[in-house]
Amino acid sequence: MISLLLADDQALLRKTLRMLLEADPGLTVVGEAADGGEAVDLTLEHRPDLVLMDIRMPRVDGLEATRRIKRERPDTRILVLTTFEVDEYVFAALRAGAAGFLGKGVDPAELLAAIRTVARGDALLSPSATKALIARFREAAAPGPADSARLADLTPREREVMALVGAGLSNDEISVRLGLSPHTVKTHINRTMSKLRVGDRAQLVIIAYEAGLVRPGGLRPR
Repeated sequence: MISLLLADDQALLRKTLRMLLEADPGLTVVGEAADGGEAVDLTLEHRPDLVLMDIRMPRVDGLEATRRIKRERPDTRILVLTTFEVDEYVFAALRAGAAGFLGKGVDPAELLAAIRTVARGDALLSPSATKALIARFREAAAPGPADSARLADLTPREREVMALVGAGLSNDEISVRLGLSPHTVKTHINRTMSKLRVGDRAQLVIIAYEAGLVRPGGLRPR
């Protein structure tokens, strides 16, 4: 059973989402928050597995709420559900610790699938959010020495796996690409996250781009 908290300033949307989610026997909603501050308080109280987080909310917005939640409860997964799939929001949400980013126009079946994807530890971006993120890095300057230095403690294999994570491949796809078992791939990813002190795959994607392991449009040429 996946427990969820809903954070959105629109009461009607929260009620609609609650009905949709609670119709699924594998999901349960443990609370609703009308702003980011309330989302933080209710997360600490109810300890949900996942928070569905809006960005634009009064008083404390979803980005700041995400930062606070990840600081206090790093194991809580956060899936941003917003109307605004623009590059600054996508990048800021992932930077804050969100593991997924979807538009509010998403199909209900896609939302349910996304919740399960994020809850099991994978990162997820809608096609629009992915384009926005790539655009953000396309405009960025080339990686500098400080960015590359962050990878100094990684083994060549860990860098290779990280680059494929950054390119959007799943564990199974990486397993096939490199001829490794899924368990070995997962081990490499966990060790990489530990060395880089990040909590999930979304953070690995950002670092992979910043360090130049991945270029917008694909992997870095060898």
